[in-house]
Amino acid sequence: MHADDVVDCHVLVIGSGGAGVRAAIEAAGSGDVVMVTKTIAGKGGCTTMAEGGYNAVLREADSCTIHYEDTLKGGAYLNDPELVKALVHESPLRMADLIRWGAVFDFTENNEVAQRPFGGQRFPRTCYAGDRTGHEMMMTLVERLDACDVTKLEEVTVIDLLKDGDRVSGAIALDEKGELVAITADSTIVATGGGTKVYDVSTNSSSGTGDGFAMGYRAGAELIDMEMVQFHPTGAVYPYDARGRLITEAVRGEGGVLKNRLGERFMKNYDPDRMELSTRDVVSRAIATEIAQGRGTQRGGVYLDVTHLPKEQIETRLPVMLEQFLTYGVDIRTEPMEVAPTAHHIMGGLRITPECRTTLPGLFACGESAGGVQGANRLGGNALADTQVFGKRAGESAAKEPRREKKVDKAQIEQQQKQLDKFMSGTANPADVRKELQLAMWKGAGIFRDEAGLKSALVTVNRLMQVPVKAASARNLADCCIIENMFLTASLICRSALIRPESRGAHMRIDLKQEWDAMHSPYGHTYISKDREGIEKREAAA
Repeated sequence: MHADDVVDCHVLVIGSGGAGVRAAIEAAGSGDVVMVTKTIAGKGGCTTMAEGGYNAVLREADSCTIHYEDTLKGGAYLNDPELVKALVHESPLRMADLIRWGAVFDFTENNEVAQRPFGGQRFPRTCYAGDRTGHEMMMTLVERLDACDVTKLEEVTVIDLLKDGDRVSGAIALDEKGELVAITADSTIVATGGGTKVYDVSTNSSSGTGDGFAMGYRAGAELIDMEMVQFHPTGAVYPYDARGRLITEAVRGEGGVLKNRLGERFMKNYDPDRMELSTRDVVSRAIATEIAQGRGTQRGGVYLDVTHLPKEQIETRLPVMLEQFLTYGVDIRTEPMEVAPTAHHIMGGLRITPECRTTLPGLFACGESAGGVQGANRLGGNALADTQVFGKRAGESAAKEPRREKKVDKAQIEQQQKQLDKFMSGTANPADVRKELQLAMWKGAGIFRDEAGLKSALVTVNRLMQVPVKAASARNLADCCIIENMFLTASLICRSALIRPESRGAHMRIDLKQEWDAMHSPYGHTYISKDREGIEKREAAA
């Protein structure tokens, strides 16, 4: 690597989804800001794919206190209260930013931002732009980013963090030709999104491979609650190549009902008060139970029905769903959709403070890369709000870091080069190895878990870590690095799941009996790093 392969900046943002772009916008003007993404800014992450909405308290009848309580209850009281307070109090402000910057949300006849009901919430506080909310947000954010003094490095894959002693001092990346690039920074923000592509059926885009979790762990940062993986209740069942594609919660928010193959509206047996608008963990387990007990469809799903709704409502409020299912040969105005749970969101992540500082100096995290905000189960609509609230906070905090003299540790570069050379002489097809990982995780670390299944999945993960993955050319080196991140992310999920001796939120251990509910649990966060792992004990709530 030559001297001109080193990029220096004040703030480095890794990731270009909602959190990353918002962080870069906030840091702009503080000095040189570089945003690096393995995709194209605003197009490759999961924010663009988010359909349902953005939670914000905008009506007098609602309150931040109610939003706070709903979020804690939905998260099985595992959320960090200070992070939740920041989320609920600042999400309306960040919504105002988006509208001021030109985002077009649906409005009521009274010229107020329209809000729809979402699961686990006592008030309709989910703001939306039809069922294209995430797309509308990202187009607005990228337009704003383009007006800021931020350098974008697109189709450049960060493969590890640079260290200067204990401090993170930037990152090492591969450009589109497979050549190494070093980026030095006074502060580094990880905003790489989630990692549910480690599962066979997932809503995530191809970029949801757990890169931030893996890089943070290797650098020595601590992660929390990595066992908490949300399975969205409603993913597409067919055609095969569309399995897991998100069927937005907005369908149920608009009045869609779930039925088994017998035509029974089965949620009355699982949560008769909230029915289809129960929390996602409850609805996912209900659907999985119906299927397992033989009341599912021939394709292995259940029905999600909106045929009783006015056609105009479907066409104006759910246009993406209508268009998507028409391509499958299904007109949702006249026939039901078939849906089943799909891996969707990781509530755990890098441990952060309210200022988005991780446990490593110089390293910040926001969005799905960070843990603690969503607890053991995320409420629909809180993720988009999370990207904006904590994206801004991360960018603001990182920008305040003092400038330092920076240098590249040649030993770290040499170590990376050796690893890349191994890929060039590997033997295993990356696609085959990835598929084996995804199947093992779906089987052993899915909606219902037990010790034997988790240990079996972990054995497979550990074995795959030793497989010599092959890069067909230098341009494929990034793919091999990403698979290594997927292995490590899967390992963190399984190890954390084995640490938590209870069922809580999205983590359902069918082999354990417990005498407490979530509010009275004696346990707090699981934690895991290169130096230690375990679970926090806490005083049970009165």
